[in-house]
Amino acid sequence: MTMSSRRAHSSDPIAAFRRAEELLSRRRPLEALDALGSVLAAGDPDDPPDASVHLLAGRAYLDSAQLRRAEDEFTLVIEIDPADHYARFALGRTLQRQGRLSEAETQLKMAVAMDPRPEYQEALGEVRARIAVIGDRP
Repeated sequence: MTMSSRRAHSSDPIAAFRRAEELLSRRRPLEALDALGSVLAAGDPDDPPDASVHLLAGRAYLDSAQLRRAEDEFTLVIEIDPADHYARFALGRTLQRQGRLSEAETQLKMAVAMDPRPEYQEALGEVRARIAVIGDRP
């Protein structure tokens, strides 16, 4: 077992989370998911993983084009914290990549209303432009 795989399977959830963040920042989403696996699987039903763990998993799924899984993770984060504007932005992007434009527009509008940062506004503009051109066909 290599040193990096020992770290990826650490029993310390904080170390595993940090390792997953580092891997994702290096554009290694599958390895990040592997590192997060123990944290997600170890969840006690009475004490589920923190929303930040699900948000990081959602980002890794999105970066590895596992769009349904990303959607599930971002939706869970929003259920935990409906005011998480980044989760709404990421869910909007995920839905956009699936061609579900009206659903994407809804999430992106909420993200912009919560925090009007330029990248959120740009994403909303892209979705609205695409809807205007091709509509929202499944």
